Amino acid sequence: MTTTSLRTLIKLPLLLAGLTLAAASLNASAADVLDSIKSRGTLKVALEGNYPPFNFKDQKTGQLTGFEVDVANLLAAKLGVKPEFTTTEWSGILAGLGAGKYDVIINQVGITDERQKAFDFSDPYTLSSAQLIVRKDEKREFKSLEDLKGKKLGLGQGTNFEQKAKSIPGIDVRTYPGAPEYLADLASGRIDAALNDSLLVGYLLKNANLPLKGGAPVGTVDKIGIPFRKGNPEFKAALNKALAEIQKDGSFKAASIKWFGIDVSKTPTAQ
Repeated sequence: MTTTSLRTLIKLPLLLAGLTLAAASLNASAADVLDSIKSRGTLKVALEGNYPPFNFKDQKTGQLTGFEVDVANLLAAKLGVKPEFTTTEWSGILAGLGAGKYDVIINQVGITDERQKAFDFSDPYTLSSAQLIVRKDEKREFKSLEDLKGKKLGLGQGTNFEQKAKSIPGIDVRTYPGAPEYLADLASGRIDAALNDSLLVGYLLKNANLPLKGGAPVGTVDKIGIPFRKGNPEFKAALNKALAEIQKDGSFKAASIKWFGIDVSKTPTAQ
């Protein structure tokens, strides 16, 4: 046997071992996050924890609660695991997902083209748009903001809705510190309508105990989904399956009614 042949025989096992390690490393990096979730038995969920009624800490118990906490619990149960919550500031929540600090964000993250470049999303679980609030006995039909020209419209000071309303000439925009103040003025007839996010309209009306109702949605509909890191098709399928199941069995709707008085997976006009 030549020296060259001997060297080849010696190097071959080392080469095969190296290829095996490289393949194992490649498979590990390509492994679907669903495998990790099932293995550890937890779904790592990020949320702000200070965004009622979606997610917040109960003042009496200090425990996380809210609509999205309920949704996370339902989804985790369908996946056969337990939720593990992390609270973090909104400003860094997407960066934390990209860094692998958690598996998903369940915190009213809108599905946008820009975000879809960096992350995959579940199917939408809530639909949101700006929505009018009117008195229950209101006979006039306000189908758009243009219908409020010459009328008094109440909304929160410094909100996006303020700029939206003021962009239409002729609306008498009245700003308030918060929803309780403009809802009280609307109920008493001092303003003609109010404006807020459709998801919050249901929550506000459910807790206000005033003779008011949700009016027409105005503007485009925003779709809210659950973002996660790209390259996890098995997890995406399992997450969407779990989401479909909780919608089919009524548990999602029950949680929605509990917090908002409406099914937030449907547009206001479909309620």
